[in-house]
Amino acid sequence: MTYRYASAGGQVGLSRSGLSRRALLRAAGMMGAVAPLGMLGSRVLAADAAPRALRIAWSQTAVCQSPVSVALERGFFEQYGLKIERINFSGSTDQLLEAIATGHADGGIGMALRWLKPLEQGFDVKLAVGTHGGCMRLLTPADSPIQGIQDLKGRRVAVSDQASPVKNYFAIRAAQLGIDPDSVEWKQYPQDLFAEVLRKGEVDAIAGDDPQLFVYREDNHLRQVATNLDGAYADRTCCVLGLRGDLVRKDPETASAAARAVIAAQKWTAANPDETARIFAPYIPQKVPAERVAAILRTHTHGHASTGAALRAEIVGYAEDLKGIKVLSPSLDVQKYAKVVVPDVIG
Repeated sequence: MTYRYASAGGQVGLSRSGLSRRALLRAAGMMGAVAPLGMLGSRVLAADAAPRALRIAWSQTAVCQSPVSVALERGFFEQYGLKIERINFSGSTDQLLEAIATGHADGGIGMALRWLKPLEQGFDVKLAVGTHGGCMRLLTPADSPIQGIQDLKGRRVAVSDQASPVKNYFAIRAAQLGIDPDSVEWKQYPQDLFAEVLRKGEVDAIAGDDPQLFVYREDNHLRQVATNLDGAYADRTCCVLGLRGDLVRKDPETASAAARAVIAAQKWTAANPDETARIFAPYIPQKVPAERVAAILRTHTHGHASTGAALRAEIVGYAEDLKGIKVLSPSLDVQKYAKVVVPDVIG
């Protein structure tokens, strides 16, 4: 497995940027949105103390990552005493997990259903914050006979890969409805071809994530059959902040500061989707307009921000789900597993 890091200019390599103290002044205007965390956050760095260095890897292809752009532009990381080395990451989220585990980065946001298997296998990354839910969608043509997940048996569904978190999620939902996930034909295509293969009739449905799936739905008048906010999943995170295990153990102050900064940015995003979209839209390679990014954000739950026991409960649920579709070992003790992978970084 290889890493691909891209600078803002698109060249392969590492992109570093540290935020200046002037961002603290810009952050003052939104203190109201983060005051509760600020009062709880006794570890916020004093103005005259040296900032702690932190390497954050983030992808500019997913709206899920928009709060990172908020934290960078509006000074949330600095507010919590962190000097950021930004790594613009263009690989998949499993490669991001490996980058964190091997010390190429200190942290980053990825999809829980992608990460839980390698964490079972011993990757040294800890899950600090559940950041949001709502970025997975299952779409069909408007005239499709598929009315729900219960209709997927014997159908062809486009997925980006056979281990994708989206495929895992909808396989879980099928199994919960008594449908053998193997009775669904999961066909692998690049996500940017989903709309075309659906139009040609090569598949009966497409299952992917935002922003592309939201764009496909709107531009092609597709029916949204299901999302990962349905039923019991309405209050469950899909994306998580992962931190390097060694960082959590040896520098809990920095780990706590990183978690608090991300939580503050997530809550600000939930309260300010239009401004968040303005900040993040220029980064998206697909050139999605800010107005559409804001519409996508309003369908997500960026105010979720679970930590500690609450996040462990969500991970226990996902681990049980993944055991049910034979992704995690049937002998896995999910309570012990969650206790290992989800520490109390906030304290």
